[in-house]
Amino acid sequence: MFNITELTAIKIFTAFLSVIASSVVMAGDPALPGHHPLSQIQAGRLLIAELRCAACHTGVPQESRFEKRAPDLNDVGARVSSEFLRSFLVSPSTAHPGTTMPNVLDSKSDSEKQAIAESLTHFLIAQSRPASPEALTESIDRQQGFELFHSIGCVACHGPKEIAPGALDSGRNDEYEEDEEDIDPVKAARKLIKPSVVGLNHLSAKYTVKSLSEFLFQPLKVRSSGYMPDMKLTPAESLAVAAYLVGDSKPVDTPLVPKAELVESGREHFRNMNCAACHPLSGFEAAPVVSSLQTANLTEGCLSDSAKSSNASTLGGRSPRFQLEANQVSAISAAIRAEHIVESDKDLLAMSLTAFRCINCHKRDDYGGVHDAHNAYFKGSQLNLGDDGRIPPPLTLMGAKLQPTWMKKVLFDGESVRHYMATRMPQYGTTNLQHLPDLFRRLDVLEGPDMKIPSPENRTEEEREKEKDVRAAGRELLGDKGASCVACHNFNGKAASVNQGIDLLTSNERLQPAWFRRYLQNPGAFRPRTVMPTAWPDGVAAFTTILDGDTDRQIEAIWYYLSLGTSAADPPGVRAVNTKLDVGDTTVIHRGRSRIAGFRGIAVGLPEKLNYAFNAETGTLSAIWEGEFVNINWSGQGSGDFNPASQSIQLAQDVSFASLDDENAPWPLLPVMTKEAPTNPNPLYPKNVGYQFRGYYLDESLIPTFQYRSGNLEIEDRTVAIENEGNRKLQRVLMFDTTTPQTVWFRAFVGDIRQVSDQVFRSDRLRLTIPVSETRLRSLSSEPKQLELLLRLQIPQGQSTLELQYEPLTR
Repeated sequence: MFNITELTAIKIFTAFLSVIASSVVMAGDPALPGHHPLSQIQAGRLLIAELRCAACHTGVPQESRFEKRAPDLNDVGARVSSEFLRSFLVSPSTAHPGTTMPNVLDSKSDSEKQAIAESLTHFLIAQSRPASPEALTESIDRQQGFELFHSIGCVACHGPKEIAPGALDSGRNDEYEEDEEDIDPVKAARKLIKPSVVGLNHLSAKYTVKSLSEFLFQPLKVRSSGYMPDMKLTPAESLAVAAYLVGDSKPVDTPLVPKAELVESGREHFRNMNCAACHPLSGFEAAPVVSSLQTANLTEGCLSDSAKSSNASTLGGRSPRFQLEANQVSAISAAIRAEHIVESDKDLLAMSLTAFRCINCHKRDDYGGVHDAHNAYFKGSQLNLGDDGRIPPPLTLMGAKLQPTWMKKVLFDGESVRHYMATRMPQYGTTNLQHLPDLFRRLDVLEGPDMKIPSPENRTEEEREKEKDVRAAGRELLGDKGASCVACHNFNGKAASVNQGIDLLTSNERLQPAWFRRYLQNPGAFRPRTVMPTAWPDGVAAFTTILDGDTDRQIEAIWYYLSLGTSAADPPGVRAVNTKLDVGDTTVIHRGRSRIAGFRGIAVGLPEKLNYAFNAETGTLSAIWEGEFVNINWSGQGSGDFNPASQSIQLAQDVSFASLDDENAPWPLLPVMTKEAPTNPNPLYPKNVGYQFRGYYLDESLIPTFQYRSGNLEIEDRTVAIENEGNRKLQRVLMFDTTTPQTVWFRAFVGDIRQVSDQVFRSDRLRLTIPVSETRLRSLSSEPKQLELLLRLQIPQGQSTLELQYEPLTR
């Protein structure tokens, strides 16, 4: 507790009033009071976008980047309880406190509200596919759901749902004494303010465990604006979190059978109230926008205390009722009345980070950051890394820090290198954040000399010798006789001896050279309280015998050495330990890097002694082998490189599905990097051809089903062992789901292929059996002889399957 005098208390109270006065909290917005840098007008513009005022009115600021698109109502009856839907339509804020959905029936009598809500419910249920029966949840791990909810970042927007014994054991003591001279009045005032959160108490009345888990697994399908982002949950994790949030209550909602007369009445209400202005629904279009607010009386209509005001445009002379606070109404009014200005890049970025709640986890300059009330829920597995190991990195100078392609990987592909951090980077959807990379790039610039590193092309013999010296210096500096970076950073998948920090070999792909140079010289300037030391304090090299103690040359040597990628020899101090992983009576899965499955390899060992590898980076079955499972190269903690413990049948690493212009169009191939050309010419290759990995789930036999997308085609991929006529085979079943019929090409086989029959193709070591399909067998090269087998697939609307069999052949 604070030990303060009356004078200090007055200072804190004054600071408290100042913090309150400077903040505008949006309806249902978990942005922390006083934590964003926005003016009243800017906050009002975000409110206008979030409340979708432009759906019905002209004369309002257009902020399409931040527009909160309402949930898609197609199939809403399969997701939401009909009882909740009915009560929500009668009074949204009662059924779901904090919702941004206005009460469009507020001007009606109670009997009219009930009648309209009933007919709308019947209408919406009639537009939906039948809700599938609720699956039994007894085996779902609710404790896992509790732990996930309170660790991966949900708390940043929703707050802790409940406190379990030990859940907040962070080693911190919030009751403390300090001298009044040490008290920062603003920080102390902030402790008096609780962060606003988006409540979840309505979930048990709204969803079943199954329907909520489906939403959590792919929230952007229903809420495309990204205000509820994708937290990269697997299906099993989604079920666990849903079971925890819904709780032990069983669904009491009796499936509603829509009545024809109520369906027709609901259809008319949906059209007359212009619900399609906000909610997408097949067969309906929004009515033309009317009623400018630029000259309107803002004390009436939607912003008035009474929704029965005469100033309205879409509901027969009656306005919808928003649950707005006085400061929110003031902010909206100020934004409408303000002269139109083009926001600066700095202001636009601040609005973006506030609108999408980025500042609930990240700090940018002097705003944002994890709130004190949520700090204990941000955890990591590497305690020695301090806050670096558990708090998401600051966004200050982010545009100068990250390579543009890597930033896009983080924002749009969910790429992550902080394996030790429990908090996950949410995925908001490419459409919603596509403006951010350029914004960061324009705002954040670090001037400095270019890295002077050897070029792999057109080198003289003298330059080759210098290159060897630079390479040796970089290796020495990283090793245990130099700056000992490998003591705290993994290297090429091999675990460090002390802490398991970010793998050093990702540096060249992730970071920009100028930022790298500055950061090595003074890490604390970029991330206060970091445990990262420097070997160049005040720009002076600590190791004077390496490259003559020249700071710039030493850092350039490290940068060059890391640019060699996986071809770089391990620095001194890296210790590799090999372990053989065996398979017993149950399936075994191992994830890690591999020469047969790339950087995101997944090895699956089956009890039948058939094994395969899946490349999650490209979505392809990349190798098959019989006998012993894998050898793993690791050291202590973490997952290291794996490779087959017996000879494997190597398959292609490229994406397996693509849309080709015609049967002669070349297949989009995975870029190949070499020591001479270490830079990836197409780092977004999988994304650029429409591929996205969605994780996997396990059945009762622990066999994984991989989930991924190719364009808008959803694919599930499962491979099991079977025995047929005494021969062991792998049976692979691809399950497709699409909302529209489409044609895609599947690259089923690559190698020295011979066609045995219409359905059988083989190489020296593998026989592939396919269903009756339209095929193309195309030549890739003559020396060595390489062909590719393509299947032209006509995918129907809905769900369909494709089955293949792989039989290893004894030489």
